[in-house]
Amino acid sequence: MKVAGFTFIRNAVINDYSIVEAINSILPVCDEFVVAVGNSDDGTRALIENINSPKIRIIDTVWDETLRLGGAAFAEETDKAFSNISEDADWAFYIQGDECVHENDLPLIRQEMEEALHDPEIEGLLFKYNHFYGSYDYIAESRRWYRREIRVVKRNLNVHSYKDAQGFRIDDRKIKVKLIDAYINHYGWVKPPHGLLRKKQNFNLFYDENATTETIPETASFDYGNADLLIHFKGTHPSVMLERIKSVNWKFDFDPTRAARKLNFRRRLLEKIYQLTGIRIGEYKNYRIVR
Repeated sequence: MKVAGFTFIRNAVINDYSIVEAINSILPVCDEFVVAVGNSDDGTRALIENINSPKIRIIDTVWDETLRLGGAAFAEETDKAFSNISEDADWAFYIQGDECVHENDLPLIRQEMEEALHDPEIEGLLFKYNHFYGSYDYIAESRRWYRREIRVVKRNLNVHSYKDAQGFRIDDRKIKVKLIDAYINHYGWVKPPHGLLRKKQNFNLFYDENATTETIPETASFDYGNADLLIHFKGTHPSVMLERIKSVNWKFDFDPTRAARKLNFRRRLLEKIYQLTGIRIGEYKNYRIVR
């Protein structure tokens, strides 16, 4: 069984993406790893080169600056990386620049790939998610945050990144997946307040055609209220993230109960139903679970 990892990245240094940690977190189960490095204004390419692994193959790309609606540029770059995976690969393992897999989950992930390799009903593997927010100590959980997404797909299928590269489709239909007991740890919202403002501004450039790059005042503050609900994280982080976590230089003093109090009656009711039953009514699912 041959496994290929793939990802895309641009301006990782400027935007403080944990891309090195992301790649290293799944590299042990990959036989090759394709990284689509976009035209950057910092040392992003050198950052990837310095991982110094013979498994890694860099594809230099130029982002289409006209794709400024709905995150389409992210999907296009993901497809560029996927299309450069060796054709003899059995599985393609996707990781984004702000995601990470715990080393304890790797044996199970590989086992699931082996067991599903010759099962035509399973086209991909569905992962659970931890969305860390504001701090490495808290997870955001609500209807605004997707709790599952596809990160492993079969290479020989006509797979394409969907919308803003959150997930995948095959010929514009939902992929048939197996839900596995492994997590993607999403760290994109763990930054100092000013860093989150820059992240939001940068993302808006690829979601909103009218977005600007005006300088953000140093006195500007980030509204953590969009978290909805924060839960204290009681687990352990991937070992590749520990040095980054140790270097934290800001204090996260947000009251985790404040955002929850802002929820309207409908959202409070739906959240209560989810807590009692584990069912999210009307949840968006970009996949079809078959196992």
